[in-house]
Amino acid sequence: MSKLNFIDLFAGASGMSEGFIKAGFNPVSHIEMDSEACATIKTRAAYHHLKSENNLEVYYKYTKGEISQSELYQLVPEDILNSVINVEINDKTISELFTTIEKSKKEIDLIIGGPPCQAYSLLGRHHEDIENDPRNKLYIQYGRFLKKFKPKAFVFENVPGLLSANKGQHFKNLKAYFRKIGYEVHHDTLTASDFGVLQARKRIIIVGWKKDQDFGFPDFEKIIKQFTVNDAFQDLPKLKPGEGFRTTNYTESKNEYLEKFELRNGVDFVTQHITRPHNQRDLEIYKTAIQAWNKGKVRLKYPDLPESLKTHKNESSFIDRYKVIDGLGVSHTVVAHIAKDGHYYIHPDIQQCRSISVREAARLQSFPDDFYFEGSRSAAFKQIGNAVPPLMSYAIAQKMKELLCQKN
Repeated sequence: MSKLNFIDLFAGASGMSEGFIKAGFNPVSHIEMDSEACATIKTRAAYHHLKSENNLEVYYKYTKGEISQSELYQLVPEDILNSVINVEINDKTISELFTTIEKSKKEIDLIIGGPPCQAYSLLGRHHEDIENDPRNKLYIQYGRFLKKFKPKAFVFENVPGLLSANKGQHFKNLKAYFRKIGYEVHHDTLTASDFGVLQARKRIIIVGWKKDQDFGFPDFEKIIKQFTVNDAFQDLPKLKPGEGFRTTNYTESKNEYLEKFELRNGVDFVTQHITRPHNQRDLEIYKTAIQAWNKGKVRLKYPDLPESLKTHKNESSFIDRYKVIDGLGVSHTVVAHIAKDGHYYIHPDIQQCRSISVREAARLQSFPDDFYFEGSRSAAFKQIGNAVPPLMSYAIAQKMKELLCQKN
């Protein structure tokens, strides 16, 4: 059977797509409004193309900084690079997007993606008018792609807050709309750590099937053996705040976690192990937070800080703004706010006393080490925080492929 074709909407840095490509699906188009994320998708498309040509050494030269981006892209067919579309999906752009995708002359078997989810997040509700936020209606744009290309199925990802937003009405509207345009809809809340992601990340996964072939929600096998954050960080060089390497060597051989889930992926060097600098006050707070966590798993609360380390008088909201990652368990959820500061993602090793690096964040999201993020350090953090973990996506993709092939 030929490869199943898919479109990735609101693609971000293509974390979700990565899992589907690994499972054997073929991307026809990625659509994303963030230009730096699109550059990341193009670079990853270059990786997949060069891998198919047995020419990954050129890609590694690029990630090491030995050749330019334009030199890398010259080796990739234009149609692959042009399939990454940097545009916002809205009423003005959607017709042209349809035309561009139709030029591929490929049948679309599947549509995947998740519209921006900040409006549904618990944090977002404190700061935005959820009733009038245009992001709440982006599922309509998603549905227009379903109506146009009539895929056999779709996979829609979002945060758990989608279920309760506007007292559940948004989710009811979403399901009713997808059913109206011809799809049976099923959903469940998945936890990323059940799929090898070292993160207690919960996401709503909505699966839709054409009404003539409804396979329901897939059954997933959960990872039984529990690995830890320390397993993910073990082979990375120790860094001080503000230190970092575009490329550097591993300090140890692969452990069981890195081998089993292919995060090292055959590469003999690691990229983007870069951390942000911190001022002296923050370092003192980090040290206090790490000591409290490592000694008795106690979370530092802002009011408990010495007066000399406090920067404001608000001691009633966001009191847990300093949070140490659990090295002996799984991390709390990595979100895009990591691009703003590292206070919520403090490394558990007191000898390093810093927030996590770009590569460490990528590993918590289960990105393989040969996945290169374009843009600034902050842009990379944002892309990682917004992403669907590739390991979770891969598990979903395998099940969808199995069911779609069964249908055919």
